[in-house]
Amino acid sequence: MTDDEIDDVDRAILYALQEDARNMASGDIAERTGTSDSTVRKRIQRLESNGVIKGYSASVDYQRSGYPLRMLLYCTATIPERGDLVPDILDIDGVVSVQELVTGEQNLLVTAVGETDGDITPVAQELLDMGLTVADEVLVRSHETTPFGKFDSETQRGDGT
Repeated sequence: MTDDEIDDVDRAILYALQEDARNMASGDIAERTGTSDSTVRKRIQRLESNGVIKGYSASVDYQRSGYPLRMLLYCTATIPERGDLVPDILDIDGVVSVQELVTGEQNLLVTAVGETDGDITPVAQELLDMGLTVADEVLVRSHETTPFGKFDSETQRGDGT
């Protein structure tokens, strides 16, 4: 296995960390994967240094934390500059994510949160001031995520053991 190949053990580690990285000890992951604690720690370190694991963060429920509005803003930027704009967009107060889209006319998806419409409107204005076209705005009611199932070693084996 080369240094950047992902195998079933790596996938099981990624799945476990997606489930609950804060409370998932390397010993727990070792037990799941049938490897040693030191193997899991080395694998995690390799996955981090190769950029597979980009970091660890809290999953915040913005609605419960006082920011009930989540707005998706579909934007269009010139293709040569869209990637370069991402850091500047992330610096806008209220923006929590930016995604580059590679199909369709809109090529950036900006997610912003706020307490009121008055918090979201300035985000759209700043995007316009940057030279982007805001093609559509969508208010999101809920947003849930789950660990990527293809990383679950039990799913891979199909036998549940």
